[in-house]
Amino acid sequence: MPFVTVQIAKGHSIEKKRQLAKAITDALVATMGTKPEWVTVHIDEFERENWAVGGVLHVDKHAGRHVEKGV
Repeated sequence: MPFVTVQIAKGHSIEKKRQLAKAITDALVATMGTKPEWVTVHIDEFERENWAVGGVLHVDKHAGRHVEKGV
């Protein structure tokens, strides 16, 4: 029973998360031969203010760039 945790920044639409969960499940079924109903995908969202690259917070580096409409 594969259990996958994916960490992504907050702000992605529910539809994008559906697509992500489906793609991960499909990949595990294709590569591991597991059944889709045995795959668990956990999406762990974090605030962009809690993520830094090169000493710069992501929220400062890419202000407004990743906000999806209709979230």
